[in-house]
Amino acid sequence: MSRISLFVLSALSIASLSLLVGCGAYSASSGRIDENLRRVTVPYLENYTAEPDIEIELTDLIIRALQDDRTLKVVGRDDADTELAGKVLHYRLKEAYTNPELLVDEYQLQILVELTMTEISSGEAVFAKKRIRGTGNFIVDDPEGTSEETARAEAAAEIIKQVLASVVEDW
Repeated sequence: MSRISLFVLSALSIASLSLLVGCGAYSASSGRIDENLRRVTVPYLENYTAEPDIEIELTDLIIRALQDDRTLKVVGRDDADTELAGKVLHYRLKEAYTNPELLVDEYQLQILVELTMTEISSGEAVFAKKRIRGTGNFIVDDPEGTSEETARAEAAAEIIKQVLASVVEDW
């Protein structure tokens, strides 16, 4: 077999192996979660920003994501084993790009939340004061349709992804 053929074969074998390992490692395995902590309550986040209703929007998205994931069961406080509570600490627009005329063409929306997950019976934290940031950009007067709302949805999606990783995968 030629040297090039051996190289191609070994590269394909390594690529196949990394695909198999990569697929197996991404599982949100329910086997890692303590059976006694599967029922979670999620009270509304506290809002420390001037942005109205951001805490309601993010709490609803977190609850929906946990329900869709189905690893944990979202329940009322009386039936819960754990509580996922937190705060929206920052909601800010930051200049991302200024054109040569010194006008802002693009903004970045930044949202920062802090979450704590506590085992209700013992009061012990599963994790405490974990800060999660989400960002999204939008262009002023964008003909493509980006806006503060689309940037907000993008930032929220980043936060939800990290919440699921913290709550379901990191145990």
